[in-house]
Amino acid sequence: MTPDSSQDTLAAEREELRSIQAGPVGKKFAYYISKSGPGWLQGAITLGGGSLAGAMYLGIIAGNGMLWLQPLAMILGVIMLSAIAYVTLSTQRRPFEAINSHVSPVLGWAWLLAAMMANIVWCMPQFNLSRAAIQQNLFPAMADADGGVGVKSVIILLVLLVVSFLINISYEKGSKGVKMFENILKLMVGVVVISFFGVVMALAFGGRLDWGGMFKGMFLPDFSLATQPAMAFRETIAATGEFAGYWTEKISGEQRDRMMTAFGTAVGINMTFLLPYSMLRKRWGQEHRGLAIFDLSLGLVIPFVLATTCVVIAAASQFHATTGDIFEADGRTVRPAMVRSFNGLADGRVKAEVGAETFAGLDEAALVQRREALPAADRQLSAMLVGRNNFNLAQALEPLTNQFVAQKVFGLGVLGMGLSTIIMLMLINGFVFCEMFNKPGHRGIHLLGCAVSGVGGFFGPFIWGKGAAEIALAVPTSVIAGSMIPIAYFTFFLLMNSRSLLGDAMPKGRSRVIWNCLMLLATTVATVGTVWVLLGKGTMGRIGLVVLVTLLVIGFVGFLRKNRVSGAA
Repeated sequence: MTPDSSQDTLAAEREELRSIQAGPVGKKFAYYISKSGPGWLQGAITLGGGSLAGAMYLGIIAGNGMLWLQPLAMILGVIMLSAIAYVTLSTQRRPFEAINSHVSPVLGWAWLLAAMMANIVWCMPQFNLSRAAIQQNLFPAMADADGGVGVKSVIILLVLLVVSFLINISYEKGSKGVKMFENILKLMVGVVVISFFGVVMALAFGGRLDWGGMFKGMFLPDFSLATQPAMAFRETIAATGEFAGYWTEKISGEQRDRMMTAFGTAVGINMTFLLPYSMLRKRWGQEHRGLAIFDLSLGLVIPFVLATTCVVIAAASQFHATTGDIFEADGRTVRPAMVRSFNGLADGRVKAEVGAETFAGLDEAALVQRREALPAADRQLSAMLVGRNNFNLAQALEPLTNQFVAQKVFGLGVLGMGLSTIIMLMLINGFVFCEMFNKPGHRGIHLLGCAVSGVGGFFGPFIWGKGAAEIALAVPTSVIAGSMIPIAYFTFFLLMNSRSLLGDAMPKGRSRVIWNCLMLLATTVATVGTVWVLLGKGTMGRIGLVVLVTLLVIGFVGFLRKNRVSGAA
């Protein structure tokens, strides 16, 4: 296609869009569905291992009581993504360049580097998750003999890497390639949602769901869970006598942490990078602003809410305030796979009894004796709070559904989560590399960025779950990427109010008031959630807080200085 014909096609599409927007609602709705794309890419990246683990633990710690949490957190995140889309589509400028020019290069480069770090490091657990889903759920014969990462695992990892890279290559093949890429990701997101929905339907037909609790948990937020344990724990807590206060604070603290984490991280730093560049890649303009918001609702909010809600419901039905999968048949001996997590929780209770100084002096034999001597109620609570993973859930579901639903359908959903996230992290890193080298749209540099993220992720199974090596990567990445989320929100909040950037496209009157109120709400909630998370990261978290405050100040001062000439602010 020649440049002239490409421009003609684009002009015709924009004219068609203007015509559709002035027509009947039903016709507009159908047209929007046919043109959706970037929102589905957002859905593909957010439905990853982190969302799966977060949703599972919400079900474990709060049952159905926090079904409202992740949807509300995502809606607040979509407010800011909509603002990012508005700024990008109104100006047709690359956000990295716009931030450097109208706010501060410090914020622009911090945003870019945080996204790049997240793309590489968070690709690792997705490779690990995908490999394990294949070996443990879908094709157990592909597992290595010792259960470790051997030749079969390496073959699976290479296939995952090659498939992900080939799909990313299709993105570079013009508008048809972009469309094919988006359709592949739509299919993957659909597989994830349908798989988890199928699991919940199997539970429903088996009479295993608390429908009243589910609807209450979805539509009637229970904010008391920030200060009190979920109802199912309270009788057992009361049975611990003088240590009831310890368990009350332990469980309510976990519930608060989950609430704050959800609000702080519903939209990751790399999602804020992906959206504007994927829209520019499709050559969307001002006429597409309404479509962009619809696209985010259809491709991000709906799949995310459906998938995570189904996981919370399934986990709550099997693991909330239960211990059957933790103890052996005697009701006291801990199953080998659960020992490490159980011991950590039991040791916390021992420490509360003997004091930190005495606890530090206990040798292993004395510690084992103390654990064994804990009263039944304390051991029960330790077992109730043990974190489970997707494979524990699949095993627990098997007697209630059947092996096909529990292992194959659930495993397919997990694989879809992992693989789609790998593909998207590689794609985003391609955009990052193009901006880093100031070569927008350069095919070779984009694919180099994709390869860097993918190859880094390939080594995930050799690192993730290996203690110190994982911590050395995960902690600084989560701190840096997490502290940058409110910075990104704040930056686009400023850009939405930059007359020097938006000019006549800047919202006016009531529209500007509504935009600013919604953005301020989303930015404030994300900042509070992020600060809460960083406070729990020790010294590294405190460094993250200093960085966060410093960048906020730099951004605000830079915005005032760069917009003074135009009279904006």
